[in-house]
Amino acid sequence: MLKVRMFRAIDDLASCTKFAQGHAKVLLDYGVTKVTSSSTDWFYNPAVYVIVAEMADTNETVGGIRIHIADGITRLPMEDAVAMVDKSVYGLIDKYTAAGTAELCGLWNAKTTAGWGIGSYILMRAGISIIPKLNLSTLFALCAPHTLNISVEKGFEVEKSIGNEGTFIYPKLDLVATSIIIKNTDTLPLALPSEKTLIFDLRENPLITRIEASQKRELEISYHLLK
Repeated sequence: MLKVRMFRAIDDLASCTKFAQGHAKVLLDYGVTKVTSSSTDWFYNPAVYVIVAEMADTNETVGGIRIHIADGITRLPMEDAVAMVDKSVYGLIDKYTAAGTAELCGLWNAKTTAGWGIGSYILMRAGISIIPKLNLSTLFALCAPHTLNISVEKGFEVEKSIGNEGTFIYPKLDLVATSIIIKNTDTLPLALPSEKTLIFDLRENPLITRIEASQKRELEISYHLLK
């Protein structure tokens, strides 16, 4: 069984450390030594929430994702990343801050669970599901090419007002990132009906155990998504 749970970063520094160690290992496996979302400053930021995937029998952390709320104090990770090539990102985020916005970032899953759908399916759905409960009306992210379509299925669209029609060379010269946004986190009008059903089920039942199928296996997942 897999356990997917949410916590505020400042409330569980031990789990934050496990998250950071796992994320850093995955980045190194891909030859990436530095990305803005891999900083550990977020451990002490009260505007950051974390969702981790853990093996229920061993408590091993095998994946994670973070929600950084734009609080008008600390810049979002994507702002620091995108500003390297386009400083208009600051104005873009500021435009949405008053109504409540955040960035979904730091998504990773361990190589030992590759193909399980933990990262871009299970954790992304969980992250999107709790956004309205944090009083956030919009949600940003930077995604890699292989997760763009997966993100679009869940309600994201490309934010073309920054970069080269929304794309950037990041975090290194041979990798491309795309800026994406959900402009209505309450109703997810652009999400596929199948994805919307799964996300809304988590939204209505944050403490639920259900079976989910990926390309390689079926997983029993126990969700604990209360803030």
